[in-house]
Amino acid sequence: MPESSLPLVPAPSALPLSRRRALMMVMGAGSWLALPPLGLLHAKPLPPAPAVWPQALQVPGGVARLSLGPAAARPRAKLRQGDADVPVLVVGDAIEWTAVVGITLAATPGDAHISVAQHADGGGLRQVKYAVAPKQYKEQHLKVSPRTVDLSPEDQARYERERDHQALVMATFSDQPAGHALPSLRMQVPVPGRRSSSFGLRRVFNGQPRNPHSGMDIAAPTGTPVVAPLAGKVIDVGDYFFNGGTVWLDHGQGLLTMYCHLSSMDVRVGDVVQAGEAFCKVGATGRVTGPHLHWGVMLNRAMVDPALFLPGNVAA
Repeated sequence: MPESSLPLVPAPSALPLSRRRALMMVMGAGSWLALPPLGLLHAKPLPPAPAVWPQALQVPGGVARLSLGPAAARPRAKLRQGDADVPVLVVGDAIEWTAVVGITLAATPGDAHISVAQHADGGGLRQVKYAVAPKQYKEQHLKVSPRTVDLSPEDQARYERERDHQALVMATFSDQPAGHALPSLRMQVPVPGRRSSSFGLRRVFNGQPRNPHSGMDIAAPTGTPVVAPLAGKVIDVGDYFFNGGTVWLDHGQGLLTMYCHLSSMDVRVGDVVQAGEAFCKVGATGRVTGPHLHWGVMLNRAMVDPALFLPGNVAA
């Protein structure tokens, strides 16, 4: 065979063993099959997918992230809670929308779903299903002032008034117009300190069981500044029987955060704070065993684990 008719391949000694074997397999008598460039045989692994917040953890007190697919406008999603249809936060863009669903601590493990409107007028509902896995939270025993466990008639009446008011605050849902949603739901820790009590703990006060812990406690000295983990609008400021000095922030679409046991509230209802901006101070007001910040995160009226919104943190 004339030299000009031979296939142009590198000398075998210049090829890795795997490439040489591949050449032997694909070369027949007088035939040649093209091989991909050498670089494709040693492709680097793809970079990890970008992290998203909140992290998904489909348990009571956790968060479900549900793909809604593409749509020209943000879909309307809702979740049935008791006798109410509660709006659900939806993030993304026309290429891919995601429903971010808060799961209540009282949720029963098993199948669940949200309803998503197919049309702008709210019609054409379809169900998007998900499953809630069981989770067992630890138990915590605390000693507090007896008057904050066995309430007097006056304190009971005060608590009930405050409970009804707080229910109205927690029902806040402010829609976000296109292009004005938060760029990310990644949060920063509102105050430095040791996590003294995690989310979901079953609380026993003076030997009496009470509701599970619905937030994250961070131990810090009285007067330590508290910063906003995300930009938000102040929707409530008050001094409450159990929570002491309290501020609520609205971050849009039913994503709210609360800050309790404060010694100082340096904002008023209607103020807007930016991420990282100090707006209140740690204290020891309300039902407490010492100075700390109780930080709560609410999604579609469900208190969820704040750790799911923090990079590098592990949920309780």
